[in-house]
Amino acid sequence: MLKPYYPKTLTITCDNGRGYAGHKEIAEELGADVYFAHPYSFWERGTNENTNGLLSQYLPKGSDFSKITDEKVQLAQKHPNRKPRKCLNIMTPEMVFFKLSDVALET
Repeated sequence: MLKPYYPKTLTITCDNGRGYAGHKEIAEELGADVYFAHPYSFWERGTNENTNGLLSQYLPKGSDFSKITDEKVQLAQKHPNRKPRKCLNIMTPEMVFFKLSDVALET
């Protein structure tokens, strides 16, 4: 999913879960550096924790992902990226990302 944005993907910060087992291959493919948060140090991943909370509104913990439609996943992706953030001077992550990118916004 990040391949179209590889010029903008400079770093990836991961927790220590199984979902990042292929981090070396992903980092190599994107030319990005990978960092890991310390175990049980949720404050090192504040934006990630906040985004997880927003995503859980659409994809609750324990959801059977084999039954979730692509449309539902796309909606879940758009919500956090279109939410204004104080740390971004009330702009959305989508606005900040695409303002600096030549990739067009998708509706």
